[in-house]
Amino acid sequence: MNIAKNIYNLPKFIKNFSEEEKNLFNRIYTFYIKTGKLKVPDKIKPWIDKKFKNCEAQKIIRITNKITFESTLFNELRAKRPIDVKVSEDLNEIIEKSKKDPFCNPFEETPSDVFGRVEGRHCVTASNIAKYDYLHAVIIFKDHNPLTEDAKKIKDYLEVALKWFEKANKFDKKATYPFFMWNCLWRAGASLIHGHAQILISEEPYGKQKFYTQIRETYKLSYGSEYFEDIYKIHKSLGLAFTYQKTKIMVHITPVKEKEILLFSSDFLELAEPISLILKIYYQLGVRSFNLAIFMPPLNSEDIFFTRIVDRGDLSNRTSDIGGMELYAGTSVVATDPFVLAEEIKKFLK
Repeated sequence: MNIAKNIYNLPKFIKNFSEEEKNLFNRIYTFYIKTGKLKVPDKIKPWIDKKFKNCEAQKIIRITNKITFESTLFNELRAKRPIDVKVSEDLNEIIEKSKKDPFCNPFEETPSDVFGRVEGRHCVTASNIAKYDYLHAVIIFKDHNPLTEDAKKIKDYLEVALKWFEKANKFDKKATYPFFMWNCLWRAGASLIHGHAQILISEEPYGKQKFYTQIRETYKLSYGSEYFEDIYKIHKSLGLAFTYQKTKIMVHITPVKEKEILLFSSDFLELAEPISLILKIYYQLGVRSFNLAIFMPPLNSEDIFFTRIVDRGDLSNRTSDIGGMELYAGTSVVATDPFVLAEEIKKFLK
């Protein structure tokens, strides 16, 4: 049976699952599909017809993860639109004009950590002037343009991060919980255009890392299996999960925001090429601003390296992509259909 690949056909996909697949899906996820209705005044009907066509009946699907309580709302009116590939025409000019910032001359214009810098072929560390936490550095890319997709350069960033974590740990033996974060451009919260990532290490894990650790432990006790493996299996059954080299890639059905992709690997450095792949796909789709976070096990321990990458929206858009629903209701409102994004990934994997 050929089922159209979109999130609104989720019930049909599940109907074709094996009994084992159905049980696994229902263990973790629940969803509903409802129709939101409205009446359009005659005065604005021409504008509505041009902008949205029929909006008087809008199909909404809400998917909730019963284990983590992650929840996402998809609106058919928004999700039916093709993936937006609009790119700010003046971005290259903006990047060019931003040269000669402190990151262009890091050894003279940025502070170092008290235990020194770490330098790689493509990047160097600096101590963050306005620290998030007591051990917090910036990985400054030697490329000014932040839109890198080169796997060798990304691997160098990760190698430098590991060396910095080790140096920071020698400075403070209690600091064993590392965290890697890459905010690209202003929509993602970057204060400078020049390419850079953030690295932190602390004596206790950050809240989200602790949350996932607890979820995995509780899930293992309850069901005898690994939570990340099970959500990957569900997404694989839906055609939303793939393997690239040794890394598992998953287009999230409860994304925190647009085009969210999850990566799972047992090796930190092996994430370089999958991240490069995802960024190539992002750039082709018009994404220029993104957040990337790698949740890491404690130093000198073996576990899953869990990466989340999310599109932060059009650089020219003056409205925020995150509002009260995301901040306080705990439910994201998303336009991009995961099945449409999965098809884009498949093109690159052929």
